[in-house]
Amino acid sequence: MRQVRRPHGDGPVADEGGHDGEAEPAEDQTVALDLERLILDAPRRYTPYQAARAAGVPMELATRFWRAMGFPDIGQSRALTDGDVIALRRLAGLVESGLLSESMAIQVARSTGQTTARLAGWQMDTFLDNLTQSVEPGLTRAEVAYPLVELLLPELEQFLVYVWRRQLAAVTGRVVQAAEDAEITSGRLAVGFADLVGFTRLSRRLEEEELGELVESFENTCSDLIAGYGGRVVKTLGDEILFVSEDPATAAEIALSLVETLAKEDSIPELRVGMAFGAVTSRMGDVFGTTVNLASRLTSIAPKDAVLIDGDFATALEQNGTVAPALDAPADPEHRFHLQPMWRRPVRGLGLVEPWLLSRSGHRVS
Repeated sequence: MRQVRRPHGDGPVADEGGHDGEAEPAEDQTVALDLERLILDAPRRYTPYQAARAAGVPMELATRFWRAMGFPDIGQSRALTDGDVIALRRLAGLVESGLLSESMAIQVARSTGQTTARLAGWQMDTFLDNLTQSVEPGLTRAEVAYPLVELLLPELEQFLVYVWRRQLAAVTGRVVQAAEDAEITSGRLAVGFADLVGFTRLSRRLEEEELGELVESFENTCSDLIAGYGGRVVKTLGDEILFVSEDPATAAEIALSLVETLAKEDSIPELRVGMAFGAVTSRMGDVFGTTVNLASRLTSIAPKDAVLIDGDFATALEQNGTVAPALDAPADPEHRFHLQPMWRRPVRGLGLVEPWLLSRSGHRVS
C-alpha cells in the first residue's frame, strides 16, 4: 500500500506515491482515507494536471479555482476524483458561456469554499465530539466515526440543499423588490452591531466550556431573534454580532428586542447596540463602508443595555412615522420609538457625530 500524508489545511489528502510493499499507513490515516472515499463517493484517479486536462481547463486557471475554494497545493499527487473534474468543467463552462466573468467565477469559488469550510468544520466538530464521547469498549473514536458519517451524510446533504434554496429564494425576493424600491436600489441599509459588555474581562474568569456555552447562547439567541424579525445576520465574532435590515424600523425593533431579551438572561453580560443607516457596499455576504464603521463606533460608546443610532437613522425613523413626538405623548401604536439627542462627540476616523439614544415610546432610558 502507499504511504499517505495529510497536508496542512482542508482539501484532498496528498498521495506521495511509492511502491507496493512499503510500510502500511497508520491506522488513523487509513480511517481518514476510508472517510474520504465515503464522503466523496469516488476513488482518487487524477493528479492536478490530469484533472485540469480532463476538464479542458488551463492548469493556471484550475489552480486559481482550487486555491479560491480553499484547497492547498498538492504538487502532482494522484489525489483528485471525477467530482473534482466535473466541478472544474462547470466553473469553466460558466465563464465560456458568458454567464460569469473569470473574476466572478473565482469569487463564486472563494465564497462557496469559505462558507462551506466553516460549515463543515462546525458540523464535524459538533457531531463527532458529541456523538463519539461514549465509545464502546474495544472501539476507537475513529472507528465509531465511519458509521456516524455514513448515516449523517445523506441527511446533511439534503438539508443543506433545502436551506440554500430557501435562502436563495429570500435573497431573490429582496432583489426583485429592490427593482421597485429606489431606497433599496440605492444600497442603503440599516446596519447594527450588538456587543457584550466586559466580555474580555469575563473570558479570563470562565473555563473554556463555560465560555463556549456563553458564546453559543448569545449567538443563538441573537440569530433567532434577528431572523424572526426579518433581519439578516452578516457575521458573528464571539462577543459581537453584525446584522442588517433594509427597513430602519425593523432594525430598531431588533435592537431594542435584543437588549430586552438578553437583559432577562442572568448568565449573559449587559448588551450595547450601535446602528447607522446609509449606503453600504455588499461583497461575498459581508458589508463594508462608512455606515458600517459608524455603527461599530457607536457601539463602542453606547451605554450598557442601550441602543445608539446616528442622525440619518433617526431621520429615517421620523420620516416613516414610527417616532413619538414626545416621551409623554398620547399612546399611538404607530409611534413605537422615542429618540433622545445626545451630546455631539468626536468619533475616530469619522469626525463629529451626534448620536441619538433609541428607546421604546413611553420608556425612558436611565
